[in-house]
Amino acid sequence: MRAVIQRVTEASVTVDSVVVGRIQRGFLVLLGVADDDTQEDVIWISAKIAGLRVFEDAEGRMNLALADVGGSVLLVSQFTLYGDCRKGRRPSFVQAARPEKANALYGSVKAELLGQGLTVETGTFQAHMEVRLLNDGPVTLLLDSRKTD
Repeated sequence: MRAVIQRVTEASVTVDSVVVGRIQRGFLVLLGVADDDTQEDVIWISAKIAGLRVFEDAEGRMNLALADVGGSVLLVSQFTLYGDCRKGRRPSFVQAARPEKANALYGSVKAELLGQGLTVETGTFQAHMEVRLLNDGPVTLLLDSRKTD
């Protein structure tokens, strides 16, 4: 499972000219699900997202997590995070999970984050989405549940 996490002051997702998800301070999380991902990956990546200490404390140091600052998550499914561009000019998506599995694990990540007391908004799975954000910092991080060491 892969995630691109952007610390934002605001972010939104629009589908067919309708805003389907919007947050203020928090994280925009672009989430890719691999074909061989399991609930173990869900638990690991959700805990990492919730626990990342990248918000400034009173001394200006990155020392606070989402819950500490009352932050929210805008979770957006993005299978293209598993695009393999090593050969040719068109990405291969053979590592990405099929839609049924990807949607189930995407929903599990949302449930895990909600279970940790966070506010979570989402995009619309398999829809063409317009994502808008105001990156704060900018702070952008990459997580991969297969690269935990």
